[in-house]
Amino acid sequence: MRFYVQLEMEKFTGNDFHKYELQKVKGAGFKMMSTDIGIDLGTASILVYIKGKGVVLKEPSVVAFDRDTNKIKAIGEEARLMLGRTPGNIVAVRPLRQGVISDYQVTEKMIKYFIQKALGKKTFRKPRISVCVPSGVTEVEKKAVEDATYQAGAREVAIIEEPIAAAIGAGIDIARPCGNMIVDIGGGTADIAVISLGGSVVSTSIKIAGDDFDEAIVRYMRKKHNLLIGERTAEDIKIKIGTCFPLAQNETMDVRGRNLVTGLPKTVTVSSEETEEALREPTLQIVEAVHSVLEKTPPELAADVADRGIVLTGGGALLRGLEELIEDRTGINTMTADEPMTCVAIGTGKYVEFLSGKRDED
Repeated sequence: MRFYVQLEMEKFTGNDFHKYELQKVKGAGFKMMSTDIGIDLGTASILVYIKGKGVVLKEPSVVAFDRDTNKIKAIGEEARLMLGRTPGNIVAVRPLRQGVISDYQVTEKMIKYFIQKALGKKTFRKPRISVCVPSGVTEVEKKAVEDATYQAGAREVAIIEEPIAAAIGAGIDIARPCGNMIVDIGGGTADIAVISLGGSVVSTSIKIAGDDFDEAIVRYMRKKHNLLIGERTAEDIKIKIGTCFPLAQNETMDVRGRNLVTGLPKTVTVSSEETEEALREPTLQIVEAVHSVLEKTPPELAADVADRGIVLTGGGALLRGLEELIEDRTGINTMTADEPMTCVAIGTGKYVEFLSGKRDED
């Protein structure tokens, strides 16, 4: 038997031999491993969802590279820790700005790195990848995301709009003929849409989101306290005591930064009341966008939204008081999804599962 197999193998050379090996494997009843992946390509974070495993990776979308050699030093959490703390030759950047690619080559390398990290090195076949983009992106921006994903090693790429992915991830049955309103607030964009029968009926995408909340806090600290703080400190303030609606009890925290008058390090105490004042402008812009989408919604779907309420998703939805602010301004019950941070990634992954199921039926 061994002699016969050896003779058979000697008949094949190069690619023919590999084909023969694959035929043997298939003949033995094995199927080649194929992976379906959903990627939430966010301005602040990248989340990777793998079919059957759920969200396996969540890391900041930051890349640190050496300007002199043009080589990448770190990606993800390691690179985020370098933001604002690098020497002159090393630059820590976010290659995605306001939900779209601002640096194509760095984005491609970053996607490749995260795919390999999520899957591990041993992959038999290129994965089928679904990527979400903000609802307001142009065809050119959509093509850039698609090309970068193909270059990073995808076999097939499906592009899905963020509000659709967020609705799927929040557990909403989008295929039904009734209106559901989704407000997805990420790092770079806020996407607002009324969804019915699997598509967006009315939608808008504004470039006001989590990053703008941080910038508003930085500006406020400079103006009110003559204190210069970095992005990371502003984010800490937002997470710990940030609010956009008056709290029952005022909260405070100590913030360290550089005094703009003396140039020396200084510590000041900041209250949640002050964060409400700092965040008033960007949060009201989001409320106005919600209002404008409701104005354009057909009456039947508007009635559905009034009954079912508004669902908030995305990391920006975790800002305290946002539910109350939207409810106060629109008069419509507003709630946050169970896992707002991972909703879009889960929805993107489930979308690719839905596509693969459809293809299997065909």
